[in-house]
Amino acid sequence: MMTTLDWHAERTDLSGIRLLDRAPESLGIDLAAVRRYRLGRVRAEMQKREIGALIISDPVNIRYTCGARNMQIFCARNTPSRYLLVTAHRNILFEFTGCEHLGQGFETIDEVRPSMTASFVAAGPELVAREKQWAREMVATISELVGPGARVGMERMNAGAAIAMAGLGVEVVDAQEPIEMARCIKSDEELKCVIASLRATEVAVGKLREAIRPGITENALWSVLHQSVIAQNGDYCETRLLSSGQRTNPWFQETASRTIGENELIALDTDVVGCHGYYSDFSRTFHSGPGKPTAQQRTLYQVAYEQVRNNLDIIRPGMSFREYSEKAWNIPEKYHANRYYLSAHGVGMTGEYPYLYHHADYPQAGYDGVILPGMTLCVESYIGEQGGSEGVKLEEQIVVTETGIEILSRFPFEEALLK
Repeated sequence: MMTTLDWHAERTDLSGIRLLDRAPESLGIDLAAVRRYRLGRVRAEMQKREIGALIISDPVNIRYTCGARNMQIFCARNTPSRYLLVTAHRNILFEFTGCEHLGQGFETIDEVRPSMTASFVAAGPELVAREKQWAREMVATISELVGPGARVGMERMNAGAAIAMAGLGVEVVDAQEPIEMARCIKSDEELKCVIASLRATEVAVGKLREAIRPGITENALWSVLHQSVIAQNGDYCETRLLSSGQRTNPWFQETASRTIGENELIALDTDVVGCHGYYSDFSRTFHSGPGKPTAQQRTLYQVAYEQVRNNLDIIRPGMSFREYSEKAWNIPEKYHANRYYLSAHGVGMTGEYPYLYHHADYPQAGYDGVILPGMTLCVESYIGEQGGSEGVKLEEQIVVTETGIEILSRFPFEEALLK
């Protein structure tokens, strides 16, 4: 049981968020089965679109498709420093210089080759020549594997690489659609990875919550979550969304050196790339004490809670995105300007397809589709008046089942703010 905190009203027992009912290591996750399932999903989506080869450069999508992980943040910034070539029957990982050994031992990788870094920092004034060389070698490899004239899906790379491919007569298409559609449906084994990540993150948030006190800085508080996530074999936090007091309104103010004062709200969004590379994405808002929350703070919290609960209650398999938008909770006018930009969104190894928009935003930003069993979604709320002194961020992570939904995030809400 965690330490009793004077500021936290009557309920201080958070033992229910211990790391699962058992540690992630004892979940019996078949990671090889997870990798095979994910690769099969990608290849099936390629086949639907008659794509002969995919060149994947996003490190998260490389990991999704074959399981190999290497310096994800570095490689996201330095593209193409490593990339994965996927065809119907063969995968070749082009790994970063000196890192070829990291791709060994995966049943989803048939061959590992050194990558050619076609970027300005690597090639300087020879960049165009390097891009053309990269394209020639890639086209030769693809032609050897699937024959000439294959449609090739490419991810984010420097424009010159795609231009060079097109200059060689290759039909280049965007790889986003097949990869996103592959990722959006989770297997039972994948869900074990999601749950392991959530339970570890919940432990980290519990430690953060326990460390809240007037006088601590936002940065110091946020570091508690980081330390716990890494200690439990999570990867990293994708954002640094924790703010306090007046910095909770509007949302998206990243954690800073501000000192937390007495009786303030502290709002956070986890955005943790956690165990096995899976995203743990839920939001909570706390109160710093030592006094009780004000009526205004409770109102903000209760309105946000109502939005989340309402939208959880309407989600069902087979529902169209448009129908969800039409039935979703209507945000009161005084909170509308500062609303969160989405009503809900997909989640897997990061945030992903689909985006589900608020009713008012659907005509301009929305698109249609179907909520399907196996989708994991995050239901969002941010409530704060434009020009108001504070705001509340809440969010739950769920999986869509054959008959409804299951809430995966277990971290409790604040009873003192719900009264």
